[in-house]
Amino acid sequence: MVKTVLIVDDDPTQRRLMRAVCEKAGYPVLQADSGESALSLLQSQQGQDVGLMMLDLRMPGLGGMETLKRAKSFREDLPVIVLTAQGGIDTVVEAMQNCATDFFVKPASPERIIVSINNALNLTTLKGEVSRLKRKHEGVFGFSDLIGSSAALAHVIKVGERAAASNIPILISGESGTGKEVIARAIQGSSDRAGRPFITVNCGAIPENLVESILFGHEKGSFTGASAKHIGKFQEANGGTIFLDEVGELPADMQVKLLRVLQESEVDPIGSKRTVKVDVRVISATNRDLGEEVKTGGFREDLYYRLNVFPIEVPPLRERKDDIPALIDYFIGRYNAEERRDVRGVRHEVLEVLAQHAWPGNVRQLENTIFRAVVLAEDAYLSSSDFPLLAEEFEALGIESGPPILASEDTAPPRIASAPIPASTSTETPEAVTIFDREGHLRSLQEIEKDLIELAIETYEGKMSEIARRLGMGRSTLYRKLREHDLEIKRAG
Repeated sequence: MVKTVLIVDDDPTQRRLMRAVCEKAGYPVLQADSGESALSLLQSQQGQDVGLMMLDLRMPGLGGMETLKRAKSFREDLPVIVLTAQGGIDTVVEAMQNCATDFFVKPASPERIIVSINNALNLTTLKGEVSRLKRKHEGVFGFSDLIGSSAALAHVIKVGERAAASNIPILISGESGTGKEVIARAIQGSSDRAGRPFITVNCGAIPENLVESILFGHEKGSFTGASAKHIGKFQEANGGTIFLDEVGELPADMQVKLLRVLQESEVDPIGSKRTVKVDVRVISATNRDLGEEVKTGGFREDLYYRLNVFPIEVPPLRERKDDIPALIDYFIGRYNAEERRDVRGVRHEVLEVLAQHAWPGNVRQLENTIFRAVVLAEDAYLSSSDFPLLAEEFEALGIESGPPILASEDTAPPRIASAPIPASTSTETPEAVTIFDREGHLRSLQEIEKDLIELAIETYEGKMSEIARRLGMGRSTLYRKLREHDLEIKRAG
């Protein structure tokens, strides 16, 4: 989702000019003519969409510096770029001390403004990701950190919160890539063991001859190569949580020993003369049907019932498609910040394909797909050409897979839509449609309509049925508009 920019300035001309620059770059804009109205807007429902504030320091009534302080008191993470007609060092220092993200002296070039906005938004995203990773590391990652609001995810969260309220053993099942470890971390961070060790063990990645040593530990000299004492994962997790990922991969003899640990709350390190008591919350995960494994003898029945006291089923991504747009926004923002890119979003027709794709690799596959698209994108919005592995699906829907339209950074005016228009098969890049004149005033509807029809004729190469469909009007109406505006029909070839 493209962040909304709030422009706060008592000068209407400055607001118009700043708005034109922001909308040209694809950012939706809200405006306020005073500090009081800006604070009121930020605290409203509409203000929840504001991702950045551009704030004039010199305004009648509530000044910019006081507005900055008050805004930060309830929106601490909101990036604020201060604008001033006087670039005194004292003013700049005071603004930065009050947590302004950047500043510039009016009038500033459009390039300087856009670079400042992009840097501020990317920095905010990066800070958010660092904070998220820090919460993971500290064991306080919670359900509020999960991305999405679908009914399927809401059910998982509801069940997970109930599980977090006790020390009951949990078995999380679901396809590979659905985020089972993320759910386990959220349970840990929402329980009374939050902030304590969270130890993950991928049972399928441990060599069979090392499973016992890695899980339960060993004494020095207990076997060839045991040159030092090793306490094992269960002792590392003492007081906290151990997450046994792909627990169905454990060999049969280790299943017996794991069962004893769960029953007695103690481990027996290799070569040790006595057992060691451990206080560990066990959360297991599997992408197998362990119930069927029990029937075929592939998994111990008694261990299965010990692990599966509180089952949680994580649905595949294809069953929670409502979460896909939010996940895409999150991954775009994350990789914009990490890779220093400036991708604003996904074209509408491309988002429809992404939202309906089956995603057999689930969230992990979606993340890697968006990562690749962001790194290779040549346009501000991801187009079908950025998703070559989905080419057949785009072609089946008649979506062009050619190169995206690129607007000149120096001359391209703002477009009417928040995302670029569909790519044309023409070798020339069509001009975009301006909605403001050179002085920052809105152009007349008649002028904009004429330019839009001209753009549609060029984009769709004079194919009148397609032009009429895209503009949302009948063919007879389109021909009448052509006569009114004295426009020619340009056909390909």
